[in-house]
Amino acid sequence: MKIKVLAIALGACFAAPVMAQTNVTLYGILDAGIQVSNSGKSTQTKMVSGIADGSRIGFKGTEDMGGGYKAIFNLEARVEVDNGSNKAGNLSDYQGYALTKGMDFPDFGSPALKGAAVQTLAGVRSALQPKYNVNATSPLVLARGGGPDGGLFDRTAMVGLITPVGAVLAGRMYTPAYEVFNAADTFESGMAGSWGGITGGTGGLLTTGMAIRSNKSVQYRIELPNGFGGALMYGFKNSGYIGLDKDFLAGNIKYKANGFDVGIGYNRGTNTDGSTGLETTTIGGSYSMDAFKFFAGYQIMKNENSILLPVFFDAWDLEITPGLKAGGVPAPVVAAWTTIFRTNITKNFKLDANSYSLGMHYKVGNGRIMASYSHQDDKTLSNSDATQYALGYDYNLSKRTDLYAVYGYVKNQNDGQYAPGAASASGGFTEVPGQPGRALQFGIRHRF
Repeated sequence: MKIKVLAIALGACFAAPVMAQTNVTLYGILDAGIQVSNSGKSTQTKMVSGIADGSRIGFKGTEDMGGGYKAIFNLEARVEVDNGSNKAGNLSDYQGYALTKGMDFPDFGSPALKGAAVQTLAGVRSALQPKYNVNATSPLVLARGGGPDGGLFDRTAMVGLITPVGAVLAGRMYTPAYEVFNAADTFESGMAGSWGGITGGTGGLLTTGMAIRSNKSVQYRIELPNGFGGALMYGFKNSGYIGLDKDFLAGNIKYKANGFDVGIGYNRGTNTDGSTGLETTTIGGSYSMDAFKFFAGYQIMKNENSILLPVFFDAWDLEITPGLKAGGVPAPVVAAWTTIFRTNITKNFKLDANSYSLGMHYKVGNGRIMASYSHQDDKTLSNSDATQYALGYDYNLSKRTDLYAVYGYVKNQNDGQYAPGAASASGGFTEVPGQPGRALQFGIRHRF
C-alpha cells in the first residue's frame, strides 16, 4: 500500500509533526493458528499468534535525494493477533529448572532448616521463574536499562542513509549473525520446526544462543552487483540480546546469487564488567534448484559470563532473602543459602554448545513440503543435548494468503527441556527435564 502523504495517520500515532514522505509504505503480517502440544502429562490446545511469522504492522519509507543517496526509515511493531497486545511469552505452561538445578541445601543439623530449604526451592521457582523465563521485561531488567521486548516498535526502529558506497543505519535492528542463521533455517525461524527452538541453554530465553536484535546500534551494509555483500554492526551501552551489554560487535559476509543464499556471521556482546558475554558464530544458508530448496547451517555459541547474573542476584536479595528472614531463618543460614544459590546459578547459566540443521523444501503445485533435522550438542557438564525433527506443508491460497500445518518433535536428554515453539514466542519447557516435546500446529498467514 503506497501512500504519499501519511502525515495525519502518523501524527495520530506519534503525537508529533510528520513531514510528507517521497515514498511511505504501510505493511504487515497477520498470522494466527492452533497448537496442540504434549510436553507433559496432559495435552494442551491453544490459539497462538505468529506461528509461521511474527504478526506485525510496520512503516517504511525512502526519500530519494539524487546522486545515489536515499534517506530511509523503518518502524515495525509486534501485534499479538490472539489478544491484540504486543507482548508474547512461552507457549508451554511449564517452568524450567535452570534457577534451581543442582541446588542441595544442607540442613545445618536441623530438620526444620532442611524443611525450610525445600520451601525455599519452591519459593525460588514460584517467585522468580515466571518472571525471568517468560521474557526480559522484569522490573529488575528494566531498572538496569535493558529489556526491549514489549516496546511499541520492538521488532525494528531504524533510520539511515543509503550512499553509492553502502548504507549507514542506526537504531534497533536484526543482528548480522541472525541474518545468516535465518537464511539457514528450513522453517524460516517459525513454526514447530524452527532451528532456533533448540539453540541455546537450559534456561530458555535467558540462555539464548543468538542475539536476534540489538538496541542502540549503528550498522554499515553493502551489497555488490555480483551477489556478495556484508555488514558491520556496533552497539553502544545497553545493546545486545537483552539490552544490557556494555557494547556489542557483529558482522557478516554473504553471497546471494545463482541459487545460493549463504553466509557467515559473528556476534559478540561485552558485559558491563568488560568480560565477554554471548558470542555466536554462524555459517550456512540455502541453495535453490528447480522445485527443491536445500538448507544447511552450523552454529557455535558460548556465554561464560551471563549478563543476567546480577539481575538474578538482585532478585534473590530483594524477593527471597526478606521472606527467609521473616520466617525466622537464622542470618548465617540465609548467608549460606545465598552462596549456594549464587554458585549454582552462575554454573547453570553458562552456555557452551554447537548446533547444526539440515532441511529442504519441495514445491508441489501451489504449496511446498518442508522437512528438517536439527541437533544441539551441549558441551556443559549437564550434557543436555536435543534433537528436533519437523515436517510441514504450506499452501498458497493466493499471493498474499497461505495455510500451513507442521508437526515438530524434540528429543531431550538429561537436563534438556526444549519444547517446540513458534515465530513469535519460545516454546518454553517440557514439564520435567529429559522429557520429549511435541507440537502440531496449523494456521493462516496473510501479508499486506
